[in-house]
Amino acid sequence: MNTIRQGPYFIIQIDSDWEDLTIEALFKEKWPLPKKMVHMWRMEKVVLLNNEQVSWHQPLNKGDRVSIPFFKPGRFGADPEYPHASVLYENDHFLVANKPAGMKTHPNQPDEGSTLLNHVCYHVLMSGDTLPVRHVHRLDEGTTGAVLFAKHEAAYAFLSRLLERKDIFRTYYAVVDGIVERKSGTITKAIGKDRHHPSRQRVSPSGQSAVTHYKRLAVHNGKSLLECRLETGRTHQIRVHLSSIGHPITGDSLYGGTPVSPNPLLHAAKLTIPELFGNESVTVCAPVPSAIKKLFHSTKFE
Repeated sequence: MNTIRQGPYFIIQIDSDWEDLTIEALFKEKWPLPKKMVHMWRMEKVVLLNNEQVSWHQPLNKGDRVSIPFFKPGRFGADPEYPHASVLYENDHFLVANKPAGMKTHPNQPDEGSTLLNHVCYHVLMSGDTLPVRHVHRLDEGTTGAVLFAKHEAAYAFLSRLLERKDIFRTYYAVVDGIVERKSGTITKAIGKDRHHPSRQRVSPSGQSAVTHYKRLAVHNGKSLLECRLETGRTHQIRVHLSSIGHPITGDSLYGGTPVSPNPLLHAAKLTIPELFGNESVTVCAPVPSAIKKLFHSTKFE
């Protein structure tokens, strides 16, 4: 399927696979977009077929061009701030940025700045757009690596749905204290708030379900390098789970890690995002921080 961006419109050219589909079915079945958004488009008559307003129940033909107002200008998710974020991948609908340690993913207060979202918004502003850019997921302040941002509301809705359905795969590298004996494993302990510490989470039978898969990649000087994959996205999930099996993340003082690093040695190394609005599936890798490379200098990272 051919797609282009033209001003505020995303234009798709219908191919034989989507022939006889209707605009109504496109938004409800192919792209499960929010009902409120779709209703607004219908009321404002802004979706066009071959540059004309038509019934949404009219079957589409091969070669038809459907224009959808994805890129309508809107308020940024945070105030744009110099410098540019380090962007690892970008298309019309989303981008992946590399978060350094010690930086928040997004502001928690209206007047807060210097977060990754602020710098991503600056990057988009400098490219000539004013769009409602938002983060799709977040990383803890001390965690490094790949963070996904939607560049418009339809992309945010679609990506959030994919994340909820576990169709976006997230892979992390974690340096932990001690020698992890098992080559691989899965931790399925529920996680909830620690009533005795406002910043901590803990394993709790009454908490939310959480699933972390891990694989041991290397062992060196009393530490293990693990590759972790999340099925769920609970607050501090990897940190809590690894601490619960007796292997806290190195540098993670909140959960018992040895203080050899000012930040937990946890890195969001890879994001795999499936097909979205006609774009192919992509896998984006974030460069491994030097603090992890130095500890495991003989390890070949993917």
